[in-house]
Amino acid sequence: MTSLLFIFILAVMALMLQLTQQQSALADQQTKFSEQVSTLQTAEVVRAQMLEEIQKELKAAGIEVLVTENNSVLSIPSALLGFDAASYEIEKSYEKVSLSIGKAISRAIHKDDRLQYLDTVFVEGHTDNVDFDGLEGTGNWGLSTFRAISLWNLWDEKLPEDARLDTMLNVENRPLFSVSGYGQTRPVTKSQDNEKQLAANRRIDIRFTITRPDSADLMDIEKAIQESNS
Repeated sequence: MTSLLFIFILAVMALMLQLTQQQSALADQQTKFSEQVSTLQTAEVVRAQMLEEIQKELKAAGIEVLVTENNSVLSIPSALLGFDAASYEIEKSYEKVSLSIGKAISRAIHKDDRLQYLDTVFVEGHTDNVDFDGLEGTGNWGLSTFRAISLWNLWDEKLPEDARLDTMLNVENRPLFSVSGYGQTRPVTKSQDNEKQLAANRRIDIRFTITRPDSADLMDIEKAIQESNS
């Protein structure tokens, strides 16, 4: 009888140890998850602050840009860049404004080590819905891409050394900035029946994406929670 009681006590202790270990592992995963969420929330706040500061600084200089899509996109209208229909080059008369925008973006990112919260900043070109058959048949896709390239090349060539964007690296040590074109696929007006509506879509968007939790880490957390509940 004594031996059976001893075995029973050992079994109970082993079970308690197992439960304690599971609870500890779950607590660790929950802490990790909370840290991931906190980092994500901080990154979202920092991004919103950056775009607000850029917009205010430019507005004080008489340059009106828009902040859209949940404080993630800085939209530069064609009026600031001079993009007439079928055009993509930034003329000399628009260079000063374009460089002021680049400097404001650089200052906002460099402030308080905010670079750690950013994954990629996309320089996105857009067109109106008028068919374009130039640029060796690349059409509106090519036109939108060349608009983004035109702005990027200006920044690359003429921004001062302390405001350069091409040297910025994200937390994975990769170039922060990327250039792309969307053609007419992302209009900002419901219709394009007049020149004002058409011009509104000939624009450059600067899209700020933030660092996010790794999917593998989230899967580990989910697995740990499932195991603790089984």
